[in-house]
Amino acid sequence: MSGLLLERVRVRAEGIEVITTRKLTKQYGDLIAVNNIDLDLAEGDVFGFIGPNGSGKTTTMRMIATLLNPTHGEAYVCGKSIYTDPAEIRRMVGYMPDFFGVYDDMTVIEYLEFFAATYRIDAHARRGICEEKLELVDMSFKRDAMVNQLSRGQTQRIGLARVLLHEPQVLLLDEPASGLDPRARIEIRTLLKRLGELKKTVVVSSHILPELADVCTRVGMIEKGHLIIDGNVEEVMRRARERLVLHVKVKAGRGSGEWSGETDAAATDRAAGLIEQSDLVESVTIDSGTILATLVNDVMDYTELPTILIERGFRIEMFREEDVNLETAFMHLTKGLVQ
Repeated sequence: MSGLLLERVRVRAEGIEVITTRKLTKQYGDLIAVNNIDLDLAEGDVFGFIGPNGSGKTTTMRMIATLLNPTHGEAYVCGKSIYTDPAEIRRMVGYMPDFFGVYDDMTVIEYLEFFAATYRIDAHARRGICEEKLELVDMSFKRDAMVNQLSRGQTQRIGLARVLLHEPQVLLLDEPASGLDPRARIEIRTLLKRLGELKKTVVVSSHILPELADVCTRVGMIEKGHLIIDGNVEEVMRRARERLVLHVKVKAGRGSGEWSGETDAAATDRAAGLIEQSDLVESVTIDSGTILATLVNDVMDYTELPTILIERGFRIEMFREEDVNLETAFMHLTKGLVQ
């Protein structure tokens, strides 16, 4: 058994972290593109790397893939250092950039066999391995098509098949669903789930949050080169819910009295003012007739608020907690900073 294979067996058996970074930093002059990032990813993790364009996602992935040297800091893949063992790391990693070229004069199967040869896969085994990867990405029906005639989504799936040819333990996928139509995005998400089930460690970057919501086991949010959030999906959602946001919609009350004849818009403004006076509430805004009330950190019991509104004669049309998903979590936990 080869030394590399022994290392992979040891990683799986001992549960060693597959990707580890410590204070990983990349600086271009005065610009710090990646700033002291610490990551620990284990076998089977599907890590959603979330952030706006220019936040440092691609730079981080390229350093882990040994395609870019850090300014300082360290990264390990399956226990191997990016400084001393780059060749071994490249055999363990499959890196798919956002956009990649294909050769116009090749069929799909020829394209994969060409790269299988560059990975030094045994000549007798190449065809079978290429057919297997085509089946994995549901592209067997295009095996004899010219690669330059594929759709964007089909090209992405062929690219994924290509980086899987040498059975990498780690997959670094940079914006794999960028530019795809809705159906192709769903197909890519299905593939990512399948890779996690195969115990691959996957890092997938995106700035389109719904793409990752039901795929990832862990999430990292990067902003201006800083990894500001890193945890499993449930933990990130919990942190976002530390400050509940209530959605409230009211109508003017009926009957005579001081506020008789009040419009619904005026009632909304008045209700927002009442809610804002509560010690439970940190801030209040109004959006298209809906009151958005952000509660003080860790406040979970807000039953007095609808009681106050009812006692003041308002008719409550809606009173609910804001749904928390990756998109709302990102908005709550980040500040929108870019380089």
